[in-house]
Amino acid sequence: MSPQSYDLIFTESIEKELGKILETYSKSKIFILMDSGAQEHCWHLLSENKKLQSFPKLIIECGEQNKSLESVVKAWEFLGENGANRHSLVINIGGGMMSDLGGFVASTFKRGCHFINIPTTLLSQIDASVGGKTGFNFNGLKNEIGVINQPDMVVISPEFLKTLPMKEFKSGFAEMLKHAIIYSQNYLDELISFNFDDINYSRLLNLIRKSVAVKQEFVMKDPMERDVRKVLNFGHTIGHAFESYAHRHKLDLYHGEAVALGMIGELYLSVKKKAFPQDKFEEIVKYITDIYSDFSIFAKDYPELYQLMLHDKKNSDEGVNFTLLPNVGAYTINNICTEEEIFEALNQYGKRN
Repeated sequence: MSPQSYDLIFTESIEKELGKILETYSKSKIFILMDSGAQEHCWHLLSENKKLQSFPKLIIECGEQNKSLESVVKAWEFLGENGANRHSLVINIGGGMMSDLGGFVASTFKRGCHFINIPTTLLSQIDASVGGKTGFNFNGLKNEIGVINQPDMVVISPEFLKTLPMKEFKSGFAEMLKHAIIYSQNYLDELISFNFDDINYSRLLNLIRKSVAVKQEFVMKDPMERDVRKVLNFGHTIGHAFESYAHRHKLDLYHGEAVALGMIGELYLSVKKKAFPQDKFEEIVKYITDIYSDFSIFAKDYPELYQLMLHDKKNSDEGVNFTLLPNVGAYTINNICTEEEIFEALNQYGKRN
């Protein structure tokens, strides 16, 4: 399925927009999959719609540990027990876990039924709900099982973000930073000037539009991630290793925080192997470490982190695969880095703690 085949809706009036959407599915059985965070903080923005209240609803607890096969089976059973069929609609409401997990459930139940994503966190609005990646964690590895399948539509509203804790907001902001670094200096300058203490939500919606447009540009060129879409993985090779490590050791690290830390190491590799400008490297790394400075790694952790990188889906038979940058807004894909180079990158980050 092509990335052009679904609607992307931006709205500052989510309840009104959702009412219109439900009218177009008046003949379908509709089911809601929602995470516990959305149930607690966001449902009140939607629940005045009496029609929405009447649909069967399954709540899945937040947290990467619940992005699991057990949750997938629970959701399949919920759909089966409530009479879902391949013409039914699943509405996924919540953060990135819900977009990934719910999308996978809908894509595989009865060989695939319709689904809509209503992302309620900044991270899910600019990343997880866009691009068609679905899946769950397996055997301690992030997103080990999944398929690429597009939703019918994605509905994005900044209304949900007003209740978002700042730690989670900054996690999503890290993915926006990634989009800017791979795309343009102008967009990066806009983000660096963003005021976390006095958020203008109309301006934020425009920034979200820009980030989504960046991601969409790469996805449309390469929907199955065989070529240029790999650029979107910048920061994720090291970042996913940090995230899996944190999950394994029960440490508090959000996805976006892990990606921000991953970008430090991968920018260092870009300086070393692609001549990324040293002054820009220092500027970006200082900005990242000022915002995301709560997670430390040590030399004794490097072998375990490297082993986690060896399991990364982006790898080839030659070794660990990276997207590296010659400059802001310029990129190269399929860069194999040695264990020694990766340890050097990890050590570079360690020196800054």
